Amino acid sequence: MSALFSVAVTGQSLIRHDLRAISDPRLIDITQILKASDLAFTNLETTIYGRHGGWPLKGIYFGASAPQVLAALKGLGFNSLALANNHAFDLGPPGILSTLEEVAARDFLHAGIGIDMRHATKAQKKQFGSRTVALVAMDAGPGPSFMYAEDASEGRMARPGVNRLNVSRVFELEADTFNVLRSIQDQFQSSPLERANYAQPEDPPALNGPDDIDFYGTIFRRSDQTVRRVVVDRHSASAQLSAIAEEAGRDAFVIVYLHHHHWEPNWQQVPSWVREFAQDCVNAGASLFVSHGAPVLQAVEIYRNRPIFYGLGNFIFHTDDQAREWSPPEVWKSVIATCDFGPGGRVEDISLRPIVIGGTEPLSDPARDRLLFPVLADRAMAADILDDLARRCADFGTVLALENGIGRIAL
Repeated sequence: MSALFSVAVTGQSLIRHDLRAISDPRLIDITQILKASDLAFTNLETTIYGRHGGWPLKGIYFGASAPQVLAALKGLGFNSLALANNHAFDLGPPGILSTLEEVAARDFLHAGIGIDMRHATKAQKKQFGSRTVALVAMDAGPGPSFMYAEDASEGRMARPGVNRLNVSRVFELEADTFNVLRSIQDQFQSSPLERANYAQPEDPPALNGPDDIDFYGTIFRRSDQTVRRVVVDRHSASAQLSAIAEEAGRDAFVIVYLHHHHWEPNWQQVPSWVREFAQDCVNAGASLFVSHGAPVLQAVEIYRNRPIFYGLGNFIFHTDDQAREWSPPEVWKSVIATCDFGPGGRVEDISLRPIVIGGTEPLSDPARDRLLFPVLADRAMAADILDDLARRCADFGTVLALENGIGRIAL
């Protein structure tokens, strides 16, 4: 086994265009960084429209891509993809089947979707030199239940779909506010049958007693405080942690990926439930934890000598130019993180190269067209990106220093 194993991780790749004809030297600079690592990882933030076809299952947030985008990612240097995310089911089960087929044909290490739940949950493995790498990828929603993979049972067929980390959102309310909400519900009280009618295709949420109410699909709970909580289902988490522990027990280098849209009002803030689950994954044997969803950089933590990237934002972001929610400049700033691991999976070095998605010019001039690819940030922009990230990392005990335009995390 070589002394060091190098892994490059990036923000999510919402890719809809083939980049292979682009000869811009700025893209070549990015490619060289990715190809210098043994393993280069991103999240494929789309579904593939291929041989199995499919139909759009969303409105304005629908996204599907031609198989050629996979060749583009391969050309950039990526050899490992997470497939679990909110766009993976945008074409339904046919899109799942096409994505699996096209990704496998290009020899990516990939995980996060499957022909049924057993397949979607399973860690997928590939050999990189002398290292066996196992990838476990999951999505925590929110999303409709029918987008998640399901095993066959009596009277039900198996459903191709996404590997689900099952979480629920609960709003705790102080008694007075809770009682007002209950009185509103009582005014519109309907029969159990009508409740079931409006619940379809979902099942009504489970209630834990008289202090819970199902207010048209959302659980509110009587409490002594007012707070929103995201609760991870223990059984679901146990299944994911078992898959991690099984591969770690076989001496695999385990990468764990989580995609979710349960963001805090400040997108850059790390949700407490994500931090707890990430640490559980490391305790189970993960060598590296990566998360996407919120389209901005979030903090990095070193926990038990393992890196946790709570949010790497974007890498390729082919969106509708008119989408106002993507106007904040933080959406277009990220890093490429390169981690060198020694024997036993201990991280020895982490470097962060700041990038600007779509080019620097549109940040100051919205009338300028964005590039289809990221570019390395200039020295001033790099310092701004890393200084901002360092402030947020400090809350997690992570020390980030700037050296010649590159971030270094003290270990």
